[in-house]
Amino acid sequence: MTDTIENLMRANLLEVFGERDPERRREAIARTYTEDVEFVDPDEITTGREALDAKAQRLLDGAPGFVFSPAGRIYVNHDMGYLAWNLGPEGQPPVVRGVDTCFIRDGRIAKVYTILLED
Repeated sequence: MTDTIENLMRANLLEVFGERDPERRREAIARTYTEDVEFVDPDEITTGREALDAKAQRLLDGAPGFVFSPAGRIYVNHDMGYLAWNLGPEGQPPVVRGVDTCFIRDGRIAKVYTILLED
């Protein structure tokens, strides 16, 4: 299960929230999340794959030229994964840092909590 959760955590960060091609992002969403996925961040709670896709698109539209990158290893505890990340221009110091904690159900992410970190 650890390998599965690690793959899901990478997909969440890079293939969904880091993917600018809408078709590839929707394919990743279908294989990564449950249909009723909840994405919880400081701004709102987003429910469902379509809403999550729209959320990712808004984030990417608001950060042209920025890329997500892992900021450390993925930690796994039973059905939960944790990954710190950075967002900023490629090769530059991050503009935003955060962590994602995901809960897995039936081999897919069912809930994502995103916390933004302050320096």
